[in-house]
Amino acid sequence: MSPAPALVATAGFHGTDWIVIAVVVVLLAASGLLALAETSLVRTTRVKAKALQDEQRRGARPLVRLVEHPERFLNPVLLLVLVCQLVSATLVGVLASAWLGAWGVLVGTVFEVIVIFVVFEAVPKNWAVHNPERAALFTAPIVAAVVRFPPVRAISAVLIGMANLLIGRRGAANIPPPRVTESELLAMADVAQAEDVIELQERTFIHSIIDFGDAVVREVMVPRPDMLTLDADATVRRALEEVLAAGRSRVPVHQGDVDDVMGIAYAKDLMRAEHDGQGDDLVRSHVRGAHFVPETKRLTALLREMQEAKFHMSIVVDEYGSTVGLVTLEDLIEELVGEIVDEYDVEEPVVETLADGSVVVTGRMAIDDVDDLLGTELPQEGWDTVGGLMMAMSGRVPAQGESVDVDGVRLVAQRVQGRRISRVRIERAAPLVPADGPEG
Repeated sequence: MSPAPALVATAGFHGTDWIVIAVVVVLLAASGLLALAETSLVRTTRVKAKALQDEQRRGARPLVRLVEHPERFLNPVLLLVLVCQLVSATLVGVLASAWLGAWGVLVGTVFEVIVIFVVFEAVPKNWAVHNPERAALFTAPIVAAVVRFPPVRAISAVLIGMANLLIGRRGAANIPPPRVTESELLAMADVAQAEDVIELQERTFIHSIIDFGDAVVREVMVPRPDMLTLDADATVRRALEEVLAAGRSRVPVHQGDVDDVMGIAYAKDLMRAEHDGQGDDLVRSHVRGAHFVPETKRLTALLREMQEAKFHMSIVVDEYGSTVGLVTLEDLIEELVGEIVDEYDVEEPVVETLADGSVVVTGRMAIDDVDDLLGTELPQEGWDTVGGLMMAMSGRVPAQGESVDVDGVRLVAQRVQGRRISRVRIERAAPLVPADGPEG
């Protein structure tokens, strides 16, 4: 009897071989689908999932449930991917060995590497990376159904429990909840603006809102030397003239000196008193109560307090009770939306770029804003403004035109008024090109 028919019979397909092939195909398809799900679900954040749910996208509801508790789906999915790939690889090896003998091991190995890895591992995951929303919405209902299947939950729980015993943990109770930090929010805003998802103004507003939560009153107040105040013993007529000349609607009233603020004079109250023939009255008889806040109070708390108590101005005091400035509701809003200039404001631009590349800023500009504007990292140790930094570095009030060098940046006192530096020119070796920052 010739051996050829026996060889053909050995190498031919039997009925059970087709069953094994069908099982292999199903297992590989399942592993590819689960690999797609693993990558897309892990890349989907809770914020994105909730946004898709708000858009009423199909599959968004199970997606939200899955990403809120990733430990509930990730371990079962990883387990099923591993089982599908190991079982299919084993069956392929058995078939190849039966059909081709010793060469079958090599052929089966090559098949497993090329087909299983490339087609059912790399391709689904790469597609999920480039299409995370579509992949997540498509696979979320399937994964949600699979992880609820009791045998899958039981087996994965047992195996993960064994792993937790080895690493000394007690399951999901020790898994910290996912958190989004401020730096991540800022980075997301930067990326969104770079990819034209949001406008530059929207990115700036997001940065302002986040920075607003960390700012304190001292950083935005009108400092004491710039305060307009009225003497309590001045007449209503004289006080009204000063208020109208300055274009103010509210002015603090003091008796003795500015450290003893007794109240706030409202322009409308003074005008009403003048109209009623009380122009010779003293201002002290027409003031309303003043609100005092410490200079370290956070802006968010002050804004909430102003909204609830319905007042627009606070007197800022230091730890010794001395008046150091005042803050208005407008100052808080400007910290969010930028400078608000009305018909009474006659101010120089906050930032001015010169032809030589140097930048002129107001001495009251916060160091944080200078760093954001120019990409610098100036020291902040006990001072808030660029003018305060200059005086700290020089150890005195510098003369006009005097300069100091700080971390490769030269600060020049362009204008000095009394004991204050009102304008500072910033120079460095490379020309300064302002980034997106405050505008005049």
